[in-house]
Amino acid sequence: MKQHQSQEISTGHGFLESPRWHDGKLWLSDFFRQHVITLDGETVEEQIKVDDSPSGLGFLADGSFLVVTMHDKLVLRIAPDGQVTEHADLSSIAVGAANDMLVTATGDAYVGNFGFDVGGGEEPRPTHIAHIAPDGTVRPVPGDVTCPNGMGLLPDGRTFVVAETFAQRISAFDRADDGSLTNYRTWAPLPEGFSPDGLCVDADGGVWFANVFDDGPAGAFYRVEEGGEITDTIPADGTWAVACAFGGPDNATLYLVCNTTSFEDFFQGISEGHVRTADVGRRGI
Repeated sequence: MKQHQSQEISTGHGFLESPRWHDGKLWLSDFFRQHVITLDGETVEEQIKVDDSPSGLGFLADGSFLVVTMHDKLVLRIAPDGQVTEHADLSSIAVGAANDMLVTATGDAYVGNFGFDVGGGEEPRPTHIAHIAPDGTVRPVPGDVTCPNGMGLLPDGRTFVVAETFAQRISAFDRADDGSLTNYRTWAPLPEGFSPDGLCVDADGGVWFANVFDDGPAGAFYRVEEGGEITDTIPADGTWAVACAFGGPDNATLYLVCNTTSFEDFFQGISEGHVRTADVGRRGI
């Protein structure tokens, strides 16, 4: 397994999630400070403040961006002029908090949810991914998934992958032209103790994922191929590895989101968020 090193480029945030490279900047959600920010070099700019914990992010062709609100279970649409509207209501599907999101070039959005009350001590149980059509229509994706988290499309544009945090696997669906997902299956089983969180895909079809929490090989990012072979790793130096995204001018910089916290601190809203970068010799798609 090849090991890479990372360097910190920003710190002093709350709990960061959902990094996305868009329009020459890195976009991030901050659960605890309840805002979406952009990072451009050393410049941090607030893009929107919400009365909830923001999570998944994505962008539409008209210049709008979408943000998931975890507890209200909504997807908000922020127009280029700053106007905020409700794009979709996920409450008919989401059990527990709404979470990460993938928005495709066609305007289809896919949102995961915890599926159970994490803070209330419930045991993990299956749930469904929500598919949001471009017009805001919401429907459940067939297939029982356990805490669907980070999502991505492989280079073929037809294979949709999702991290199942509490099932120790990366799973896959076939994606049709209308955005529907079928043929749910395990794409890469992971070793016992792994908890995959956010993910991104490289141009060679590998999936980079954050392995979160303190069980097993904690605080690291990994690259896995179909079938489960792990080829690369990046230590996160004692922090929670939470999410990753390719970006930069050539889409060749891997941005890593880490948070210094614990289960006890997390549920009290205590965390310090960090952004790191790594050169892994590959490009995103």
